Amino acid sequence: MNPNLPLTMLGGLTPAQFMKTYWQRKPLLVRQAFPGFKPPVSVAALKKMSRKDDIESRLIWKEQGQWQMENGPFGRLPKMSEPDWTLLIQSVDVHEDAAAALMHQFRFVPDARLDDLMISLATVGGGVGPHFDSYDVFLLQAHGRRRWQFGMQKDLSLIPDLPLKILQDFVPDQQYVLEPGDMLYLPPQAAHDGVALDECMTISIGFRAPDQAALARGMLEAAADQVMARLGLSSGPYGDPALPGPTLGKSYRDPTQAATACPAQIPDQLIRATIEAASRIKFDEALATRFLGCWLTEPNQVAVFEPKAFDLDVIAQHLAVAGNGIKKPASAPTIHWVLDRRTRMLYRGQHLFINGEVAPVAALAGLRTLADVRSLAIDSATARTLSRDALEALSEWIDAGWVHLVQR
Repeated sequence: MNPNLPLTMLGGLTPAQFMKTYWQRKPLLVRQAFPGFKPPVSVAALKKMSRKDDIESRLIWKEQGQWQMENGPFGRLPKMSEPDWTLLIQSVDVHEDAAAALMHQFRFVPDARLDDLMISLATVGGGVGPHFDSYDVFLLQAHGRRRWQFGMQKDLSLIPDLPLKILQDFVPDQQYVLEPGDMLYLPPQAAHDGVALDECMTISIGFRAPDQAALARGMLEAAADQVMARLGLSSGPYGDPALPGPTLGKSYRDPTQAATACPAQIPDQLIRATIEAASRIKFDEALATRFLGCWLTEPNQVAVFEPKAFDLDVIAQHLAVAGNGIKKPASAPTIHWVLDRRTRMLYRGQHLFINGEVAPVAALAGLRTLADVRSLAIDSATARTLSRDALEALSEWIDAGWVHLVQR
């Protein structure tokens, strides 16, 4: 995606301008960000999804003035003629190609931050109450009308003992009614409340915002995996293959330890030896890259990959033609490697990560293109940039359903 190309979805701003002026700073309303917008999922399909136990869903409503929430799956939902209820379906991008394609239009923000696409279905008066999020969100109106009130208030105190995080004192300073195709961007901590004015569908594109505790804990886990792998012992996701690091197999020795009258006291020497051993572990860029690469590409917990049949002989023929510099007839379709909608793929330098794993090959130019564009044509340029190991890895990912072969 060209960050300097104006986008209708950003009101004519370029991604570079949006990120510099609005991202994590202030709200932005874009009328007709998606002209003639059609929802990626129908109302009937959303209701059907709410009945499945492998899809995260919630039903929110008010009863005698009190907020109520129930987690799915749901055997039945209230009638659309009944007011004041909202159905939330999480991670729709994992389940529907059209939803994933819509979410990918927001990839001017790094994939490492892009989280999921949620859809809310509401009847008249439905909403989830005034609240704030700790992450950035784009709110795209898909069907019907919703009134949004929002502001950047300082007081974010919540009403205690509720199943939802509802602001105790909501004081909005802006209000708009969004119609299909309109979109509102809100930065973290923006207080907001959306109420359906009629049968209403709203799409939320949310972003990951890990706190410092999560990042620190992940680095410590990655360091522990590194130590275990270096010792040749079983390790977690961050230690295979082992990162270069200190060898910590030397046993503790204390030839200068004197006889003690306080045997239950932990010796000073052991304290110092422990600190010295830990100090030999480098919390550096390599360790952070390993942790973040594996953690951020871990598939959604409900993701199920399904390999698709394709004649691999056709691929071999395409590669042979491309490798020999033979020009393909213009009428012949080109075969592409295409990432499955559930696949997450990141890279940094020569390190490549896919679906929670360290890729067995370096991040070659072709594989970086596959990660950035989510599609890679099998042509002469590809044949020059991919090694045999890369082609073998792609074949394994096809078998796993992480990558598909598509004729275009």
